[in-house]
Amino acid sequence: MNENTRTTLPDWMRQRFSDGQRFLMLCLVVGFLCGLTAVVFHLSIHHLFGWLWQVAQSMDPVGFCAILLLAPTLAGLLVGVAVHRYTPEAAGSGIPQTKAAYYNRGGKISGRIGIWRFVLGALYVGLGNSLGREGPTVHLSAAISSRIGRWAFRDPARVQAMLPVGMAAGIAAAFNAPLSALTFVFEELLDNFSMKALGGMVVAVVVAAAVSRTMLGEDPVLTARIAEDYKTSAWMLVALPLGVAAGLIGHLFVRCTLNLRGWFRDRSYLPGWLAPAAGGLSCGILGLTAFWVTGLLGNPQNSVFSIGYSSLEAAFEYKLAVGVLGVLLLMKFLAVVVNYASGGSGGLFSPTLFLGGMLGGLIGVGLADLEHLGNWIPAFPADTKVIGGCVLLGMGAMFAAVVRCPFTSLIIIFEMTGNYSLILPLMAGNMLAWQIARHLQPVSIYNALLLQDGVTLRKLPAFRGAQDYRKLPVQTIMSHETFPLYAVESPAATLKRIAAENKRFHAYPVLNEEGRLTGVVTRHQLQHPGDAENLAALIAGQDLLTVVPDCSIRDAANRMIVRNLQQVPVVSPLEPRKLLGWLTLNDIARQQNVVEG
Repeated sequence: MNENTRTTLPDWMRQRFSDGQRFLMLCLVVGFLCGLTAVVFHLSIHHLFGWLWQVAQSMDPVGFCAILLLAPTLAGLLVGVAVHRYTPEAAGSGIPQTKAAYYNRGGKISGRIGIWRFVLGALYVGLGNSLGREGPTVHLSAAISSRIGRWAFRDPARVQAMLPVGMAAGIAAAFNAPLSALTFVFEELLDNFSMKALGGMVVAVVVAAAVSRTMLGEDPVLTARIAEDYKTSAWMLVALPLGVAAGLIGHLFVRCTLNLRGWFRDRSYLPGWLAPAAGGLSCGILGLTAFWVTGLLGNPQNSVFSIGYSSLEAAFEYKLAVGVLGVLLLMKFLAVVVNYASGGSGGLFSPTLFLGGMLGGLIGVGLADLEHLGNWIPAFPADTKVIGGCVLLGMGAMFAAVVRCPFTSLIIIFEMTGNYSLILPLMAGNMLAWQIARHLQPVSIYNALLLQDGVTLRKLPAFRGAQDYRKLPVQTIMSHETFPLYAVESPAATLKRIAAENKRFHAYPVLNEEGRLTGVVTRHQLQHPGDAENLAALIAGQDLLTVVPDCSIRDAANRMIVRNLQQVPVVSPLEPRKLLGWLTLNDIARQQNVVEG
């Protein structure tokens, strides 16, 4: 057996079972461990928030408010300190980190990261912050499968192949929705359907879902069972305006999250470890504001805090009025954005379903509350079943708009309801929302988060496929690592430094003493400086061309060709002299060749 395929498994196992058989056996182990871990993670959050809520409700209104302000803030502070000092990978949902590990690090995730993710995710969401558990479950499950893969295999392909197995097992156990787990991995991670990858994932998903159902019950985590079928009716046309609204609100949600996240990172006066605490305090204020506006202080069906499935189930059962639905939609939207953008540890699955459910309920109840829509339009049925259908349609449409996994958004609603009869309006609304969000922003939220962190996406299949690469932003192909020169340096000293560090390029960005971009100098100019004593003299009076990360590849290429330039600095849209990266015509040509090849 060669070095590539040797494992650390016992000799008897290597001799008795083939490589493929060992892989499937380990998928069984991964499914069991990930299922068990997902259930414990779920119960930790559930019981921690239940305890917090019970303590808060046992106090007078002042104590109630104090508890629900301090608990999310304390959780944010703990997460901020831990992320800043020990484990930066434990911030956010964990899905972007899982994708980066799969494509850029061969599927390797440290087991230590999984432990930190479990602890910080349980504390952050369990103490009331308005994020979800599914994303962190994916990350810690991927860490488990990666650790097992590195223990069992030396073959890099086998190690990498273990990661989607854990990812699927984690989703299956978190949602108790095995089919959705498979489609999500294919849509979000693998970006294509592969029978080769399916076998091990199915094994792990079956085991993980069995563990979850044994310990938590047969129903999905969010109970929305429908006893009877929906019959095709005119009210189902509500899926069309719901799809449009979800597409627009989903796009707004993504942009707000990314922009506020960038704002937190650019504010040097707010320490990074303190930002999640600020997010937790904001969540407490928004949650209490929702109670105050609706006049339902302490009602768990009117809660922005934590995961909020009780509010979603109340909307499904037609127990929330239009005003309450509108307040919950707005406050949850703001709370999720600020929690995630400030660096909290939690996911976006549950919040996305919550927002979609509130939107669907708002439109459904709002239409039902009207006595009539006109003489030629029948009144919208004020029926619990119909309102529940609107809630489900909104959940699917918002999931498709934010997470950008249209098939998963269809199947997950089917698995939650155990009913197929809503499939037609669900398909119409989901596809409409997905297309609108995709048109407004070509890069999905998880990929955009990676780009914001300076992680290259060149290896991801979404950026090597047959799509029109010219519409993608330059941040998908630019180089985040640059070799800057400084305006005070002399040309001779600069050339010596370039040779010593072996950084021979056609051109270089030039920074001033404050680290701000002042120009671009070519290697030819450095070799023939004339009378210039320093680089500032070489670039004096230069008409500098820059682009921002969101600029399309096509626009950047056109500007470079018009100016006869082979490279251009990429700068912050808020600070035009802050260098973020470097784009060359070679980068553009390489992407074109990959797509057309």
